[in-house]
Amino acid sequence: MPQRPNILYVMSDDHAANAISCYGSRLSQVLSTPNMDRLGAEGVRLNRYYSTNSICTPARATVMTGQYGHVNGVRTLSDHWDPSCRENLARLLRDAGYTTAMIGKWHLHCYPDGFDFFDILPGQGVYQNPDFLDQSTPREHLEQDNHERLPGNRHEGYVTDIITEKSIGWLRQRDTSKPFFMMCHHKAPHDFWEYAERHEGLFDGVDIPVPDSLFEDKNHRSEGSRAFGSTVSPRNKVRSLYRDFLRPRYVTGPLVGTEEMTFEEKAVAAYQKYLKDYLRTVAGIDDSIGSLLDELEAQGELDNTVVIYTSDQGMFLGEHDYQDKRWSYEESLQAPFLVRYPGEIPTGTVSEQLLSNLDVAPTLLDYAGVTPPESMQGESFRDRLANPAAPGRDAIYFRYWMHLAHRHQNPAHFGIRTERWKLICYYGLPLDASGALAVETPGGWELYDMQNDPFELRNVYEEPSLAETVAGLKGRLHELREQYGDTDARYPALLDKLDEMG
Repeated sequence: MPQRPNILYVMSDDHAANAISCYGSRLSQVLSTPNMDRLGAEGVRLNRYYSTNSICTPARATVMTGQYGHVNGVRTLSDHWDPSCRENLARLLRDAGYTTAMIGKWHLHCYPDGFDFFDILPGQGVYQNPDFLDQSTPREHLEQDNHERLPGNRHEGYVTDIITEKSIGWLRQRDTSKPFFMMCHHKAPHDFWEYAERHEGLFDGVDIPVPDSLFEDKNHRSEGSRAFGSTVSPRNKVRSLYRDFLRPRYVTGPLVGTEEMTFEEKAVAAYQKYLKDYLRTVAGIDDSIGSLLDELEAQGELDNTVVIYTSDQGMFLGEHDYQDKRWSYEESLQAPFLVRYPGEIPTGTVSEQLLSNLDVAPTLLDYAGVTPPESMQGESFRDRLANPAAPGRDAIYFRYWMHLAHRHQNPAHFGIRTERWKLICYYGLPLDASGALAVETPGGWELYDMQNDPFELRNVYEEPSLAETVAGLKGRLHELREQYGDTDARYPALLDKLDEMG
């Protein structure tokens, strides 16, 4: 049997592809992420990799199972995953002879079954002097829904550095008679953005480029979305970063001197603080990638390791005046994905294939020579990574369930992304999703031409010339919902509303 590669899967939380310099966004003028860029330069960068539900816990469950949330049971942040299921990626790799480890942010409200070793943050964890839960923690405690309240082992220092040190420590003491599968999961750059002291001066005196859509007129949007979402500017009366930053005890210091500013000036001031804090936490992750690559190189294992860097989903960095994620516009739905595996993946390549986190588990099992269970809904893209010119999926189905949850006020929706088009249906009902607000909001359809309008600034759903395109996309959406078993047959009120919306 050919030698099976090691697998190092590094995943951050809320890292936008725009905040990696090799992705070439407006931020690449001021941002440098040399170690992440190295992965792309020595491997492949995916430009169209998407999270099928752009919120943390469901995205992580999909990575572990290759299934949508309505199948694996994790649709919302509060849902509890059952890792004893046969679709557990870690268990399948361990059963196939891999030694397995999970270090950092787990965030699945359950015991990390399938790992020979784990050392995880309780819930979200904290940036400074974090607690960790390891195999000395009683199993019954780890199986609790609320890990936030669990006492753990306190570590002095900055969380990204500690996760990196723990990961390197495990790499040095692992069972070297077996290939390894390690998940190194960072808390950063999740809010609120505390950075390492060494990055305090990063971006001092620098003006971060402002997105053209920071002051977007959303009248082109449907009623389903235009009035919702937490903002950077003071526009949202419920949740805005500007107001968060005014708090005297804000973690990185308050935003001051804005009292006499105009609305636009306040928005830009909040944006500058947001981006500088956020990008400083990203710098810490890039340091971590460099340390991990150096360690694998020192061990002589780098070229025999599939090294992946990704995020659970994307993040809005002021685009459309949004913060957070939860929407299915590109900045949130798209996640970065960089892979290095010389000898199989050509160096310095860029993939425009449509791929999603549904496909991660089947792909990693493919590298390990393991046949995925038939109940996995994703498919391996190993061959596509080796040949970025090959076709990807023709469409990706996505869904966000947590209607108006957590002050962010994002309405529930589903839709599809094809190579050229994105069709979104805002159905405006909480259904039975945990944490959803029991308030109905207007329904609405939106259509974006991703070829001619990549920043989604013009909803063209109502254009008569596109009626045939809309009909075709709705037909494909219906097919995918049938294929994945997400037909909403148990929600007659939703089906009635969809009939009314057309």
